[in-house]
Amino acid sequence: MTRPEIMLRQAGKRVTRQRVLIMDIINQSKGHIAAEEIYSLAKQKSPRMSLSTVYRTLRVLKQEGMVEELDLGNERYHYEIKREDHHHMVCRGCGKVIEFKCPFSKELMGRLAEENNFEITGVSLTLLGYCDDCWRKRAE
Repeated sequence: MTRPEIMLRQAGKRVTRQRVLIMDIINQSKGHIAAEEIYSLAKQKSPRMSLSTVYRTLRVLKQEGMVEELDLGNERYHYEIKREDHHHMVCRGCGKVIEFKCPFSKELMGRLAEENNFEITGVSLTLLGYCDDCWRKRAE
């Protein structure tokens, strides 16, 4: 994983303690962390951090393509450090998130882009359903 300082410099953004801290928190969480959770963890290390700073920083990081904003179907956005293409399955029962890779998604996106004369700049695929445990509970 590239260090936050390097990522920020490469994007032409100022390296601030807040930005580095927020990126570190997202990275250490292994992804899928809500802004409120980021704020809570950041506040422990930087007591003067405000929730608005977290949201502003997330917006900048998202615009620069360093952080991905995910709608995992629970009325809150979650964030993860942008990395190689992967997708998500989200359980509507317990909220469990399963990451998966789709070996033919790049080919599919390329074909769709060509067929529709469209430049695809990003992909977000979230499959909603029920994990095995929740599926069994629903069947009882």
